[in-house]
Amino acid sequence: MKKLMIGNVELENPLILAPMAGVTDLPFRLLCREQGCGAVYTEMVSAKAIYYKNRNTKTLMEVDPAEGPVALQLFGSDPDILSRMAAQAEEGPYAWIDINMGCPVPKVVGNGEGSALMKDPRLVEQILTATVKRVKKPVTVKIRKGFDSASVNAVEIARIAESCGAAAVAVHGRTREQYYSGTADWEIVRQVKEAVKIPVLGNGDVFAPEDAARMMEATGCDGVLIARGARGNPWIFSRSLHYLETGEVLPLPSARDIRQEILRHLELQIQYKGPVLGIMEMRKHAAWYTAGMPHSAALRDRINQAETYEEFCELIGRVGAE
Repeated sequence: MKKLMIGNVELENPLILAPMAGVTDLPFRLLCREQGCGAVYTEMVSAKAIYYKNRNTKTLMEVDPAEGPVALQLFGSDPDILSRMAAQAEEGPYAWIDINMGCPVPKVVGNGEGSALMKDPRLVEQILTATVKRVKKPVTVKIRKGFDSASVNAVEIARIAESCGAAAVAVHGRTREQYYSGTADWEIVRQVKEAVKIPVLGNGDVFAPEDAARMMEATGCDGVLIARGARGNPWIFSRSLHYLETGEVLPLPSARDIRQEILRHLELQIQYKGPVLGIMEMRKHAAWYTAGMPHSAALRDRINQAETYEEFCELIGRVGAE
């Protein structure tokens, strides 16, 4: 399989865990790397929060050597603060720095950050020029199709990114207006790929190995970012890699596989976040892992009330039971 280069960083394969707030924390990234994904992104981190030394950012920026290569994703709208915090952060254990220009959340967009930046190409240029100038590691950008259906400008923004010296651009095939509804437009990924020479990463609606292969074939993209398709399903990477290499679809994980992965995930959560927060954060992951399984709704209700490691383990032992 063709390897992917992001600047001077070589990835083992082109399947990458996309950044998701509240999901792609250190324990989950480790699990996805164990399943063979080529690289991972941190949850997005506010450049202003780093600047003002917000304590929560330290946890978000924590990295384990076993999960590399890791891209640190920053968001903000002030070219000076964003570029300076990127330069400060690059001393950390990150393979490259990514700038978020795709987040649709109202709080972020309301501050003129995330996907709101796509409405201001000149500001995009200022941010990327300043950041590339200050940062020695590769700088990439993650965008959407456009802000809304009346302003589909991913090609324009991608060209700006390339001209500023960005090492790659990731494109989610939905507008901000769509959030995660409807169908991702892979055609826009293809248009961006044809418009620039830097690597283009496609993102949106990859939920199965066949989806990853279809996206690469339909768009010509250099890599695939997998987001919601990986929630409760880190196996999507090993299964997609196998499919890309052999054309064979491996069976879905068994109930036993799922139980073991949940327990491994729980142990990592507790190791990095302590028992209280670790168990609390595991509840949503357990819901994703068990979705569609027999009696899963009742089981999730009980898991949401579990407060100790022993309680949680006892309930996980019932996963998949008829």
